[in-house]
Amino acid sequence: MRAVDYRPPWWLRNGHLQTMLGSSPWRQRRGRRALAALGTVSSVHVVDGGDGVRLQGVYSRLPGVAPRGLALLLHGWEGSADSSYMCLTAAQLLQRGFATFRLNFRDHGDSHHLNEALFHSNRIGEVVQAAGDIARRFSPGPRAPLVVAGYSLGGNFALRLALRAPAAGLALTRVAAVCPVLDPARTMTHMEQGWPVYLHHFERRWRRSLLRKRALFPRTHDFDDRVLRLGMRELTRWLVQRHTEFASLDAYFDGYSIAGERLAALPVPAEILMASDDPVIPLDGFRALALPPQVHLEIAGSGGHCGFLLGAGMDGFAEAWVASRLAPQPALQ
Repeated sequence: MRAVDYRPPWWLRNGHLQTMLGSSPWRQRRGRRALAALGTVSSVHVVDGGDGVRLQGVYSRLPGVAPRGLALLLHGWEGSADSSYMCLTAAQLLQRGFATFRLNFRDHGDSHHLNEALFHSNRIGEVVQAAGDIARRFSPGPRAPLVVAGYSLGGNFALRLALRAPAAGLALTRVAAVCPVLDPARTMTHMEQGWPVYLHHFERRWRRSLLRKRALFPRTHDFDDRVLRLGMRELTRWLVQRHTEFASLDAYFDGYSIAGERLAALPVPAEILMASDDPVIPLDGFRALALPPQVHLEIAGSGGHCGFLLGAGMDGFAEAWVASRLAPQPALQ
């Protein structure tokens, strides 16, 4: 299964349509049904992110099947463990004999109450710590492979996790990233100059998350509604100034950038899938990546941002691609 093999029907060869349908209610239902059809057994767990940080996620397995590995799945910004691509990827991996853990980042899904401080994209340390806790608690055995996949910002986190894995004592076998954020500063500019629906989508979801956080921790988060009316760039600047140790917005963006040569020392075999018509992430940054031999980049002719839909049934190429890269053995019969 290769990116060049992805050929959606003619009516799906539009990046905007792919992107919007990819997060549609129909797609959400398809994800839930895919897990239900397998008879998946799932349970919600709180895991240790270090220094008192608690993160939440969903562990899934097939009844009566001894897992041959564990897959950690990371969602995009303002997504969750229940996002359609997370459920569909889990279903694909479960069929290939892997147990899965769909992790919610801080303040995503139903986890706002677990930590007082706000989420931001440089909180990679707590994800590394959580990955270690997940591996210790849910790995089916000491020799069972541990793999990681992420979408959009989750793809960025997955690749940064892989960079830090050896120092953290985390024996990652392989990583896959779909439409990962490479250069956050350029991505912000790209969205500001593009079709405004995407910027408005993320602004709306982020404001809703901040409102929930304010209601839960009013003494800590006493910002007024004027803050919530800020646009994306200024709201991010407010976050950086008030809730991070970074001196500037540029320093904050640089802190989680993986552009240019930053993946050149990646010690874990990795696969990256990108669409040439992604309306959210600039394509040119991928062609400028300096990658080691064990990291492979595939660029599909279409697919939008984390869409890659195959047809009206709402199944996705990306989820099957991830499973084929992380769990290459034949699916269970």
